[in-house]
Amino acid sequence: MKRRILALLTAITCVFGLAACSNTSGDNAAKSTKEETNETKDSNGANARTLDEIKDSGVVKIGVFSDKAPFGYVDEKGDYQGYDVYFAERIAKDLGVKVEYTSLDPASRVEYAQTGKVDIVLANFTVTDERAEQVDFALPYMKVALGVVSPENALIKDVDELKDKTLIVAKGTTAETYFEANYPDVELQKYDAYADAYNALLDGRGDAFSTDNTEVLAWAMSNKGFKVGITSLGSIDTIAPAVQKGNDTLLNWLNDEIKTLGKEEFFHADYEETLAPVYGDAASADEIVVEGGEVEK
Repeated sequence: MKRRILALLTAITCVFGLAACSNTSGDNAAKSTKEETNETKDSNGANARTLDEIKDSGVVKIGVFSDKAPFGYVDEKGDYQGYDVYFAERIAKDLGVKVEYTSLDPASRVEYAQTGKVDIVLANFTVTDERAEQVDFALPYMKVALGVVSPENALIKDVDELKDKTLIVAKGTTAETYFEANYPDVELQKYDAYADAYNALLDGRGDAFSTDNTEVLAWAMSNKGFKVGITSLGSIDTIAPAVQKGNDTLLNWLNDEIKTLGKEEFFHADYEETLAPVYGDAASADEIVVEGGEVEK
C-alpha cells in the first residue's frame, strides 16, 4: 500500500512539474515574441500618428526651418515666420488643432518624418526620387531650381568658373546632390545649417554658395555686396509637404487640403504676405507658386 501511495504521489508531482514547465515555456515564448515585435518596431522608428490621432491630441507637430528666411525663420520676437509657416498655420486651423513647431536642419528632414518626431515636414523640402523612397510627399505647393550667389566683385556667372574654387552647400540639399553628381571636380564645403553656410560666405571661407534660387535671390537682396550670378541651374523641381511612409490618412488629407486651397489661390496670398516684401519686382508669384498641386508646363 505504501508503495502504491508513493508511486501515486510521484506521478502527481511529475504532472504538476510538466505543467509548470509548459507554462514557463509558454510565458518565455510569449515574452520572446513580444520582445521581437518591440525590437522590430524600434528599429523602424515610432509609428506615425494618424489623422484622427492628431485631431484627438489637439496638436499637429510640424518640422520647419528656423534660419531660412523668408521661407522658415524665427523673428526678433521668437515667433516662427515665413512662406512655409504661413501654410503650416492654415493646416493647423483647418485641422482644428494648435501647431507645435520643430526646427530642422536640411539633413534631418527625412529622419524626422521617418521616425514620427514630427507629423509633417514643411521645410522647403524638394521632391526627389531618392527622398520619395524614404518619405511620402503630398502634392507640391512651390517650384524651384538651383541658384548660385557670390560676392559682386568676384561674381560667379557660370559653373565652369567654379573650377579651382570652393562652393559652399548645406548638407542634405539638392545642391549637394547635384554638384556631386554633375561636377565632382568642384570642391564642396558643407555645413549642417543654412545660417552657418551663409556666415561662411560672408567670412570669405568659400567663393560662392548654392541652394534654391528663390532662397539665394532673397538673401542677396538683403546682403549688400552679393549677387546671384547663376539664377537657374539644373531641372525645375517642386517643393511639397512630407509625412512618414504609409501614413495614408494624413497624406490624403494634405492632398485634399492643397487642392481646396488652390481654389482660393491661397499660395498666391501666402506669396504676397511673406515673399513679395522681400523679392519686390525681382520675382513674381507665378514663377514660384504652385496652386492646387498642379505645376503649369
